[in-house]
Amino acid sequence: MSDDSVVVTGGAGFIGSNLVDRLLDVGFRVTVIDDLSVGSMSNLECASKYGSQFAMVRQDITSAELLDVMEAVKPRYVFHLAAQAAVRHSMSDPMFDARVNILGSLNVIESSRRTGVERILYSASGGTLYGEPDPSRFPLTEVNKHQPLSNYGVSKRAVLDYLGAYRAIYGLEYVALALANVYGPRQDPHGESGVVSIFAGNLRSRQRCVIFGDGNQTRDFIFVADVVEAFIQALHAGDGEVVNISSSTETSVNELYWEIAKIVGSSLEPEFLAGRVGELGRSCLSNKKAREILGWKPQVSLSDGLGQVIDWISSQG
Repeated sequence: MSDDSVVVTGGAGFIGSNLVDRLLDVGFRVTVIDDLSVGSMSNLECASKYGSQFAMVRQDITSAELLDVMEAVKPRYVFHLAAQAAVRHSMSDPMFDARVNILGSLNVIESSRRTGVERILYSASGGTLYGEPDPSRFPLTEVNKHQPLSNYGVSKRAVLDYLGAYRAIYGLEYVALALANVYGPRQDPHGESGVVSIFAGNLRSRQRCVIFGDGNQTRDFIFVADVVEAFIQALHAGDGEVVNISSSTETSVNELYWEIAKIVGSSLEPEFLAGRVGELGRSCLSNKKAREILGWKPQVSLSDGLGQVIDWISSQG
């Protein structure tokens, strides 16, 4: 595509590392900024084969040194994926959640402004952004009120206001992709959508799985490769917009469990425990806007995506 320089914060993580691979593949020079508190260098094995086209900087996004890193790189685009991403952790330690997700993100935004970045592509949380409105409104469109019901959702929403302000005041362009529940190879088993990798890993090894709540809670699962393509499409479209990236399909945890069980050939029944604070009962997002303004649509079905996750887990030994 070009030799443009880009930064990916959180690039050693699940979604970030898959995005890094794709950006390198299309010709970008990529610098990952990640403190490796959640991400892993093993996720960047493919990226490291690109030589000087790829660089890894171990840095906390809340650090004052972030500006120095950005000054050295002078990226054209910043993909901001670094975050404290666990809903439960945000409820038990809201101060830490806010420090990373609000102050850390503001540090990324301000450093981007000061180093002449053209565009920030922000990983917003579609799964928490809209709270829990009447299901008769499903799939939820971007015009729905932002009313998150967890500290994580609140911190992720706050960044949208900063992005809007910086766009209006300084002309720093952005697009925010409100991601549904992303799953796929390299998935961190922590966090809400980690349920896919947990179920797949346990069922493959014939271990019993735990479902919190009655299993009727629903999510909108979207495969990581589809998410990566949405970020690529958003490089030149969606100015100043929040755009849902989703399958527009509501899938219950019970349905997910038995779909994975079918693929691995297991009839093991799950164990049910009490539900957890801060987690939504139902979630489903419309992807109509993404289709219209990004020219994007999901390509990977849930069954095919789950098969790829299981193949990846098998390849890990």
